[in-house]
Amino acid sequence: MTPIQETVKRDTPNKTPSRGLRGRWWLWLPAPVLLAVAGYSYWGHASEPASTSPGRGQQVTAVIAAPAKQGDIGIYLTGLGTVTPLNTVTVKSRVDGQLMKVLFQEGQVVKEGALLAEIDTRPYEAALTQVEGQMARDKALLENAKLDLSRYQVLVKQDSIQKQQLDTQESLVHQYEGTVKIDQGLIDNAKLQLVYAHINAPISGRIGLRLVDQGNMIHATDTTGLAVITQEQPIAVIFPIPEDNVPPVLKKLKAGEKLPVEAYDREQKHKLATGYLVTIDNQIDPNTGTVRLKAEFQNKESELFPNQFVNARLLLDTLHGTTIVPTAAIQRSPQGTFVYVVNTDQTASMRKVKIGPAEGDNVSVEEGLSPGELVVLEGTERLREGSKVEAQILGAESSPKDNK
Repeated sequence: MTPIQETVKRDTPNKTPSRGLRGRWWLWLPAPVLLAVAGYSYWGHASEPASTSPGRGQQVTAVIAAPAKQGDIGIYLTGLGTVTPLNTVTVKSRVDGQLMKVLFQEGQVVKEGALLAEIDTRPYEAALTQVEGQMARDKALLENAKLDLSRYQVLVKQDSIQKQQLDTQESLVHQYEGTVKIDQGLIDNAKLQLVYAHINAPISGRIGLRLVDQGNMIHATDTTGLAVITQEQPIAVIFPIPEDNVPPVLKKLKAGEKLPVEAYDREQKHKLATGYLVTIDNQIDPNTGTVRLKAEFQNKESELFPNQFVNARLLLDTLHGTTIVPTAAIQRSPQGTFVYVVNTDQTASMRKVKIGPAEGDNVSVEEGLSPGELVVLEGTERLREGSKVEAQILGAESSPKDNK
């Protein structure tokens, strides 16, 4: 080869790329494009289910489950109620005078008719003596007028006096009879004032704090009174229910059914007392859309106290033979309520259910579930349709394997 040919061959570019450069074509791509491709590849593989990865088994989720049961569940109407005495009386004096004795202790339970206080009776005893003397005088005048009337009747028959004189005497007798009746009324009133000077309990109940001390002058026009008595046995609870529930309650009352009412504390954990519905108010409150109900409790152990706030639960009806599950098993989604059911192949499946009334920690299921089926209570947040599960039955004894 001549020098000229060799120079031409060296300067001519090789138009065919080598195999090494052809296999690394991606090195010529811009850096942002390379990052996008790498991210897509990573997240695409990360989003694949574990069960589809070669050589890897599906993950098993540990859950706590319980079987659905068949039983009875009550339909309750609840409301925040106020304990109200059946009767509240302010003990007042009906006469004026000095308070001589206070015979009750604050907070004491008193019986109807018990003597509570005494007012100075001397002014009323003196008034009684005065009207009794006045009546004795008027009775004597009446007897004398009657004797004169008898004499005038004889004289008129003998035509010894005029008939007008007899008529006048008869009128005088009637006047004295009226005067005696007035005197009798004054005596009765004086005796009544003496009775009022002894203040008795008008009802049975618990007496409150003393409002007037012994030795003070009290009057019938005083507004405070001596003390307040509240009847606690029996006692009432007044609570509201929504107006939509009024028709079924009225239907039960008209049928003569005794609807039980339970009173719970504020936290609704402890039942205080059990009573019965007495009546329903005659109008609905337009501001709240509720109507007030009144229940009566015997309160023999003084579980309820006047003006105490309680949670009242009215048992309206009872569902018999319904499917019952713990409330924790119920899950909610935009499509409705559902539960996770543990199948015989130890997989979990979603089951749409229609729930009914709830009582305590349990709820009734009207559709979608049968008694005996296992529902998941804990661990639902890690489940999907068809997830493998290892279920621990709530309340079941642990197996020997678990004890190792």
